[in-house]
Amino acid sequence: MRYEDYLRRVPKAELHCHFEGTVRPATFAELARKHGVALPTQEVDALYAYDTIEEFLKIFGLVSTTIIDRDDFARVAYESLADGQSLGNLVYREMFFNPTLHTRRGIAYETVVDGIVDGIRQARHDLGVDCRLIADVYRQDDPAEALAMVEQVLAHRPDELIGLGMDGAEAPDPPERFVAAYRAARAGGLRLTSHACEDAPPQNIRTCLDLLGCERIDHGYHILDDPALVARARDEGLVFTCCPTATATVYGWRDLGTHPIRGMVASDLRVTLNSDDPTMFHTDIGKEFVDLCTALDYGPAQVRRFCLESVDGSWLDDGEKRALRVRFNAQLDALDAELGEVA
Repeated sequence: MRYEDYLRRVPKAELHCHFEGTVRPATFAELARKHGVALPTQEVDALYAYDTIEEFLKIFGLVSTTIIDRDDFARVAYESLADGQSLGNLVYREMFFNPTLHTRRGIAYETVVDGIVDGIRQARHDLGVDCRLIADVYRQDDPAEALAMVEQVLAHRPDELIGLGMDGAEAPDPPERFVAAYRAARAGGLRLTSHACEDAPPQNIRTCLDLLGCERIDHGYHILDDPALVARARDEGLVFTCCPTATATVYGWRDLGTHPIRGMVASDLRVTLNSDDPTMFHTDIGKEFVDLCTALDYGPAQVRRFCLESVDGSWLDDGEKRALRVRFNAQLDALDAELGEVA
């Protein structure tokens, strides 16, 4: 077995993936035609082309405008999980979605979340892959909008919806703007995470931990600029949901061999690998493992650590985590043996 095949076949739990960023380009084009949305190009393969976070967010927003009815949301969710499973042996995912990107277009929140849940439940039935949801604050929203969104989420919350996160362009809108939304989410029983330190200083991680009450950090690369914060994160067992390809594309780490993930792993931080916005960055969860682990020469021991950190860092209950660890270790043992026989 080639090592690249091994990396695709290891079982994966993914903690950082955006619903709106998983739309297949062909589906984007079909939904645009269905709803009369003008596209920047008729070349499907050229729809997802950008070099900066601003260009990416523009297309991200445009994609969102093509997902309108409940069936659209269900279709995207189902295809997203099917792609993860077929391309990278995805077993479990905690997936972000941005309610206000849709509700501000006049789409009922219930249409959004119920449609996504329809797709999740169908994928669970058909494919055996499971998923939970994290509603994301969009940083460019007003804090009052974010608080209203949280209240809406808490008022109509299917079992699959377990957390609150935050995304969008980080530098102009620091996390302290959204303390009220996070306090409401915590009071309502949601788990908490936030994107931080993609293109902003380590202080944002402190804010997320100390003011927002976050339990995980999404990305977190610039933590390496603050050794004291690295030590704190290591001591507290803070989990980081890292995304090699997306950040290499928009933040300048084109050579994965020099990506900050390398320093985070070397600092003994709890790092997980994730696909972020897979179709929009021409990747998938299997490719993330292949590209990073080969670039950094990580062997099966580190790969196993990535796989199990994602299980342990998930928001499944303790019994579900134990069962998933047993399942993952059994599959990893079998794959390690197969890899060793070939080697």
